[in-house]
Amino acid sequence: MRVGIDYRPVVAAPYSGIARQVLALEQALIDGGAEVFRFSPAPADHPLRQRLLCPDEPSPAEGLHRPRERLKFEWAFLPKAVEAQCLDLYVATANTGLPVKRVAGTRYALLLHDVFQLTMQNYHASRVRALVYRWIDRVGIAHSVRLADVIWSPSAFTAGEVARLFPKQARRISVLPNAVPASANAADALPDGVPDRYWLVVGTREPRKNIPWFIENWRLARSSDAVIPELVLVGHPQDIPADQRDLPGLMMISGLSDSQLAALYAHADRLWQPSLAEGFGLPVVEALGHGTPVAVATGSALDEVAPPSAPRFSPLDGEALQIMMRRLAGDAPSRDTDSARQWAARYAMPEYTRRVWALVDDLINANH
Repeated sequence: MRVGIDYRPVVAAPYSGIARQVLALEQALIDGGAEVFRFSPAPADHPLRQRLLCPDEPSPAEGLHRPRERLKFEWAFLPKAVEAQCLDLYVATANTGLPVKRVAGTRYALLLHDVFQLTMQNYHASRVRALVYRWIDRVGIAHSVRLADVIWSPSAFTAGEVARLFPKQARRISVLPNAVPASANAADALPDGVPDRYWLVVGTREPRKNIPWFIENWRLARSSDAVIPELVLVGHPQDIPADQRDLPGLMMISGLSDSQLAALYAHADRLWQPSLAEGFGLPVVEALGHGTPVAVATGSALDEVAPPSAPRFSPLDGEALQIMMRRLAGDAPSRDTDSARQWAARYAMPEYTRRVWALVDDLINANH
């Protein structure tokens, strides 16, 4: 089987969550015997360029999401390039990006990670930029959803949101939980300055992550109860209000290696995920893979990816969260490492590869 995948996330942001899913999909396809073709624009000197099918004209890696670059690739280059490779399947991997028209003999799959670009406020440098990208995302996602033979979403929550927004395509939607390969070992020393005991939050940029609200309630809980641990946030200080950046007991870290992040997971008392909405919740599964307890907000895909025993809280009820924080901080430390890792294993590569090929086989067999 000849399969093409949109490799732009790997070229543009190789350490992002979406790029990691592209790499996992690539590996699953190869492990199942597919011949994989990688499509993406790239700078002339990019180390991946020789492995790619890409336009002759170089493109800046940091600008692949820009409207002009997207139009050049998806409208001018991609249809002819896909046709030339005689692909059985082409997979758009980043919510949108299918060729502008159908290529005879090639089936289309769309990895639709979430639809928050359409339903919630995302981070942008200006209001005008936010409006422009919201319109572009709506047009691009709607086009790809209509064109796709199948739509793969990482959770039942996301699948439901896609079906709500695009009811005519509901029958094409299937759930493909994200791959969470075994994390790098935690042998490296923790980053400098990390306290002996701490709670951990990973991911701070988007407003839906609900970080300022969480920090404020952690501050209030800690001001009245010294047993509340210090808080380590993996993200940039610019992602939170200026008056929160220098709070006592708060540490922000960015630019971590995989092994440093693994060490943070492994040594944390608990991972907190306070998001108003998540399409999957990768840090939850990563933390569980290290045997680290988690506590998650209710109301989105976090309901699915966290084990039933994990503490849950409303992402809107600060008083209840503070009560939970005091209770969990005061309890004797308990880590059911085996159960946590068993839960995380359902998202590991062997199970992910099985799911990918079950979906691929369903797609191919349905058209014979």
